[in-house]
Amino acid sequence: MRFGPVPLDQALGAVLAHSMAGLRKGQLLDDPALAQLRAAGVDQVIVARLDPQDLGEDAAATAIGTALAGAGLVAGRAATGRVNLMAQGAGLLLADAEKIARINRINPLITLATLGQHARLTQGAMVATVKIIAYGVPAADVAQAVAAAQGALRLAPPVLCSACLIETTVDGSIPPPKGRDAIRQRLARLGVSLAPRVICPHQTAALAQSLAQAPEDLLLVLTASATSDPMDVMPAALHQAGGHVERFGMPVDPGNLLVVGDLGARPVIGLPGCARSPALNGADWVMERLICGIPVTADDVAQMGLGGLLKEPPSRPRSRTA
Repeated sequence: MRFGPVPLDQALGAVLAHSMAGLRKGQLLDDPALAQLRAAGVDQVIVARLDPQDLGEDAAATAIGTALAGAGLVAGRAATGRVNLMAQGAGLLLADAEKIARINRINPLITLATLGQHARLTQGAMVATVKIIAYGVPAADVAQAVAAAQGALRLAPPVLCSACLIETTVDGSIPPPKGRDAIRQRLARLGVSLAPRVICPHQTAALAQSLAQAPEDLLLVLTASATSDPMDVMPAALHQAGGHVERFGMPVDPGNLLVVGDLGARPVIGLPGCARSPALNGADWVMERLICGIPVTADDVAQMGLGGLLKEPPSRPRSRTA
C-alpha cells in the first residue's frame, strides 16, 4: 500500500487518509469528492492507494472475522476496518492463546483483541474485535491470519440445567435468604434453575444424606460454619456420601475456603461464606466452568492464584488489612 501526499489531480480512486472539507477519512475519492475538495481550495491530499496484492481494511477484517465466527460466535458487519465478534448465547469464552498471539504477530496492522479466558458471556455480548489499523494490508498476511483463526475462539455453553443448594444450620434456625438469593442470581446468568430449599443440621451424617438424596445436576453446599479443615463437616460429608474431594482451599481471595469435588458424575462445590454476597469471588470461577462442562482439577484451582486477588466486598466481616 502506498501512503502519502499527492496532488489533487492524481488522487482519483485513492482513499482519503484524513477528514477534510466535509469528507470523512477512509472515503474513496471519486470525481464528486475531488470537485468538493477543489471547491474548498484544496490542491493536495494525503491518501492511501492499495496495491494489487492488497486487501482493503473492511475486506480484510471480514475475512478474519468470518474465520473466527462459529462455535457460538457470530461476526458483525465490517466498518472502518473493524469486525466485532458477538456471543450467540450464554456461556464461557474458550480462547486459544497461541493462535491469538500468532494472528497478532503476522502484521502489526492486523489486530485481534478478546475478552479474557473463561469470561462469562451473555447473548449479544462482544467477545472480540478484529481491527485493521491501516486502510489496507497484504492479502497474503490476511490469508495467514485466516488460517490461524480457525478454532481460535469458541463459546462453551451451559451443559448443566439444575442445581441444589444445601444449607446447614447449627441451631435449627432457618438461614437468612441472602445467601440463597445470591446463588440463585449467579445460576440464572447461565440458565440454571435452583431446586426447592434444602436445610439440614451442620453435621456430617445429615449433610451426607442430603447430598446423596439430591437429584440435581450440580450440588452446592453453603455451611452455617465455614469449612476450616480437610476433615471438617462439608468435605467429610462428601466422602461419607461416596464422593470425592478434588481440592479444599483455593488461592483466590475472597473465596479461599472453597471445596470442589464430585459425587458420581455430578460436581459438588462447598461454597465459601463470601458466596452469600453477589460480589465476585473464587466460587464464581469454579461454578461457571463446571456449569459449562469445563472440568476443574486441583491444578486448575492452583493456577487461579494469578489474578486471584479480587476486590473485597463491603460486607466482609474482617478485611485483609485488619
